[in-house]
Amino acid sequence: MSIFPLPIFEADEDPSKRDGLTLEEQLEALEAPETMVVRFGSMREVGEYKPASDIRAGCGSKLVARTHRGTELVDLLTTTCSNAGCGKSVSREEMLGYIENSGGNKFPFHTNGRVLRIATSEDLSRMDTLKAKVNEYLKTVRQMIEEHRLAMKMVEVEPILGEELLTFYYQSEDRVDFRSLVQDLAKKYSTRIEMRQVGSRDEARLVADYEKCGQHCCCKSFLKVLTPVSMRSAKQQKQTLDPKKISGRCGRLMCCLRYEDQTYRELKKKLPHRKTRVGTAEGPGIVLDGKIITQLVLVLLEHDNRQIAVPLEELSDPETCPRPWEEIEKPVYEKTEKPQKNRKQRSRRRGKGNAKKDGTKKPSSQPQEKSEGSAPKKKKRRRRRRKKGGNSGTPGTPGTPEAPGPTKNSGNSGNTKNSSGEGSG
Repeated sequence: MSIFPLPIFEADEDPSKRDGLTLEEQLEALEAPETMVVRFGSMREVGEYKPASDIRAGCGSKLVARTHRGTELVDLLTTTCSNAGCGKSVSREEMLGYIENSGGNKFPFHTNGRVLRIATSEDLSRMDTLKAKVNEYLKTVRQMIEEHRLAMKMVEVEPILGEELLTFYYQSEDRVDFRSLVQDLAKKYSTRIEMRQVGSRDEARLVADYEKCGQHCCCKSFLKVLTPVSMRSAKQQKQTLDPKKISGRCGRLMCCLRYEDQTYRELKKKLPHRKTRVGTAEGPGIVLDGKIITQLVLVLLEHDNRQIAVPLEELSDPETCPRPWEEIEKPVYEKTEKPQKNRKQRSRRRGKGNAKKDGTKKPSSQPQEKSEGSAPKKKKRRRRRRKKGGNSGTPGTPGTPEAPGPTKNSGNSGNTKNSSGEGSG
């Protein structure tokens, strides 16, 4: 299905009758940028070049530039003019500050070049044709390496748009004398040959695509300076120490481990060391462990050996921290003492009453013996029987033995005692 252009009304053609300008008119009204920041090559190098003419292009546009290697197809990253028609334009001071923070002198930044023009469809198709020959270049150079018996591994081949240069990236543990190989390649392709040795991280930058996180490899997308990562960073971030899980496409530790390394260092300095005595809202304790990101401290309490997680801001001095168990135990002691006093008073009262009835006084220093020895029911029964016998002695002492003689009725025992007494008298 063909696309037909929309009709333009007469009111839109007259600038005096329109509210705004068209895109073409806005582009013509813009000023040409002073410099352009571009990215080029398989190693993702960056350059700041001046345009050869009034080039007005937005960020992400394909341009043709002459770099220190030759004529190349480059990507426009940004411009250093605020009136260049792109909202992502930055000042030159901001760009230089970014370069300084990203590696300084090690950052692959170039200024000896010039932007020639905006890339056309012919330039793009020509570059696609050159990239399609990369597999043929690799096959040929690997056969030559076997013929020359060189201890090197060919990684990638990079052609440029002008075909002035053909760059071969290789890996080797030792120094290799490849002068004969370069001569054979120059005769075959009739161009300038450059052999460039790379490491395992640069190999991932050239041939890798995606990482375990699902994003493009950092070294391929935005990371320009590749610095080594130590195992200490992985231990500090509480990562697993399994090399398969923390290694990237290059076989080394992943570069993202050092992104948060400085933050982890600063947060770790705030946490107390292990076996340090600290105070909490539940009493003093000893630090067992700490969480760097959440800023939580695992504390072993001294009074009940419980483990609690306490935020860092809630820690206090162990000598002045609250001790809630003391406040809880105080009312318990008071409640247990009061009923004991009441029981003692009751037992003493019971003992005094029994002593008054018996007519004897027992020492008050033995309240337990009174309660055990005083059987109120038994004493009441004895007193009732002795009252029936008359005044045969003091209460609580045994009476005199009765006179012998038969008794008809047990109820008249008292009368017989009195009669016998009177007769004797």
